[in-house]
Amino acid sequence: MTGRGEAPGRLSVWSWVLYDLANTIFALGVIGRYFPEWLISVGEPDSALALVEAGAGALVIFLAPWAGARSDVRGTRVPTLALTTIVCVAATALLASGPASLSIALLGLALVAFNVGAVVYDALLVDVSTPANRGHISGLGVGVGYVGSFIGLGIGVVTLDMLGWSYAATFLMLALAFLVLALPAFFFIDERGGHDDAPLPVLRDIGRRLVASWRLAGTYDGVVRFLVGRFLYTDAINTLIGGFLTIFVIQELGLDGQFTTRLLGVAIAAAIVGAFSAGGLVERFGPIHVLRAVLLLWMVAIGAGIAAAVTGETGLAWAIGILGGMALGATWTADRVVMTRVSPPRHLGEFYGLYATVGRFATILGPLTWALIVDVIGLGRRVAMAALIGFIGIGWWVLRRVDDSERGWTTADLPIVNTAPDAPLI
Repeated sequence: MTGRGEAPGRLSVWSWVLYDLANTIFALGVIGRYFPEWLISVGEPDSALALVEAGAGALVIFLAPWAGARSDVRGTRVPTLALTTIVCVAATALLASGPASLSIALLGLALVAFNVGAVVYDALLVDVSTPANRGHISGLGVGVGYVGSFIGLGIGVVTLDMLGWSYAATFLMLALAFLVLALPAFFFIDERGGHDDAPLPVLRDIGRRLVASWRLAGTYDGVVRFLVGRFLYTDAINTLIGGFLTIFVIQELGLDGQFTTRLLGVAIAAAIVGAFSAGGLVERFGPIHVLRAVLLLWMVAIGAGIAAAVTGETGLAWAIGILGGMALGATWTADRVVMTRVSPPRHLGEFYGLYATVGRFATILGPLTWALIVDVIGLGRRVAMAALIGFIGIGWWVLRRVDDSERGWTTADLPIVNTAPDAPLI
């Protein structure tokens, strides 16, 4: 383990980047593409996907800050990342192998594990970068990560379209690909922090710890305002990439699964360009300015989707792929750098838990809003898409007063390093 003052090694950096590629196989291949299509094939309504994503999000709201705080105290995050990844992979491998209700429950388990793991993964950014290149490394992770989306789509094309395998076999292959590409992160990421002297948070204190984390966040300028803005724009983004864009394209635009795969392929290519481009822009203009510009691009992309449904000009769907893809890659490049700017190093994992919490709470509200508009009120998917634009617009407004300038942290804000032995994971 090297100190934080030393530059991270290449193997450590690339192992972190490769994990971004691995987990995108799950995010796009399972959640964004093939699980929603499987739900349609077995006759399940939009609300089935909405409810499982909302339920998983509710659990992550409580588990993410706890997991993040424990990683801060233990001084290591990789064991938690390995455990959550294995749980996610195991649940994914069993999808579509039994009744629809079982697969929906397994997806919920996979989502919880995936998102708790994302808390510690994002916090590892400070271990594989320096303040000077953090935007570049974040963009590299996102950009290379989206290659995993191509892998996820490619596995589905080969297993479903070319070989005629079942959805169950497809999900098994997606799970194996996730695991294999995640393995280097478990062994080669060099964590450069140390143990804190605080007691480990315990599971029964989750509620108290969550309240304490929010209170602590309120003492640091910009943290809570950023998290509120993040809640609003991730509400829309996570709803779209959580499978509802696939449903919209198939059901509202009348386009088939093969077109959807091509559209997502274009979106992924655009996301890679967006991520790499945003990395340089973040270092030049600052992450918050880049993020707010990207949110405007999101609103244009979603508006193009609505226009395609209203006018019947399905060619406009390509605008969703190109503009939305660029915006997607740039969003994650910029927003996790904002989090490292406004968060004190001593509480980075804990605050990344809140970061994940607002993303998961958005995953509750977004799908439930979609289900309410489409299945309960009956206003249709076009109105649901318009509601997503509204969420992004409000988020853009909230972020206008977030200061992302570099902080001069005091000694109390830096990690305490000692030689205590590793604490148990759970």
